[in-house]
Amino acid sequence: MRIGLGLPHYGALATVDALLQVSRAAEAMGYDSLWTGDRLFVPVRPSNPYPDASGVIPPQFATYMDPLTALTFAAAHTERVRLGMSTLNVLWYPPVVLARTLTTLDILSRGRVDAGFGIGWMRDEYTAVNVPWERRGARLDETLDLLEKIWTSELVHHDGPLFTVVPTPIEPKPVQRPRPPILLPGFTPQAMRRVGRRADGWLAVGAPLSGLGYLWSTIRREAEDAGRDPAEIRFIVRMNPHLTDVKADTEKVPSKGTMDQVIDYARCLVEVGADEVFIDLGQTTTSAAEVLDRAGTFYDGVRAG
Repeated sequence: MRIGLGLPHYGALATVDALLQVSRAAEAMGYDSLWTGDRLFVPVRPSNPYPDASGVIPPQFATYMDPLTALTFAAAHTERVRLGMSTLNVLWYPPVVLARTLTTLDILSRGRVDAGFGIGWMRDEYTAVNVPWERRGARLDETLDLLEKIWTSELVHHDGPLFTVVPTPIEPKPVQRPRPPILLPGFTPQAMRRVGRRADGWLAVGAPLSGLGYLWSTIRREAEDAGRDPAEIRFIVRMNPHLTDVKADTEKVPSKGTMDQVIDYARCLVEVGADEVFIDLGQTTTSAAEVLDRAGTFYDGVRAG
């Protein structure tokens, strides 16, 4: 199983020195991937609660670097690690502009981009970028259609409900062919269907293993129904643990628990078919040194299993 680490690009850790130190050290430790997320701001009175049991947006999210710029910086200071988004809120960006940005990152990183696309959860951010909140699923589908054309067609032509591109060649193309892997999140039936039918991977979050296993089997069935080989779809699990010194109740892991509990959970992900796990320590650390200390413990612990 591959192991990844969230980059320190939000909260008090969002500094150039922390990004540089963590990027280089994580690759040297043996980490397989580095990841960013996407957040615009934290309103005084949010339109939507945070999608976890508490409903409270983590205070660290009030400071957030641009995820693609942070990955580009990491790309310049690493040579091997994959560079992923979990997730980029893809509907905020015009597809033609986003295709150019991700293509550029793929070229500059020599083909290391994993394009993780989400649709967010807070209406206030959509209002701020003048994108409709309604029909987000349909907008996502057309966005994916257009990105596919830009990345794989010599002559791009698109005439859809939301976007129009007159016949035109669009260059350059990504290093990865036919395009960078597209990873999608989600737990609804519609999201499961979309992952199974058109994504290269599923971006899950830490949850009870039985639930993850059931959802993964659903995705695999959707892939088979679409005539795809389920073995070609990756299964990636993100963990955002609040690390404690005292053991947490089992049902709260990996959202909360000791490092040993989080490591044990990560090891067990293999049993439900996961290909990769990555840990984001941004909500439970206060310095780059602490990130790397805990990242080292996590990496060694998972690899030892």
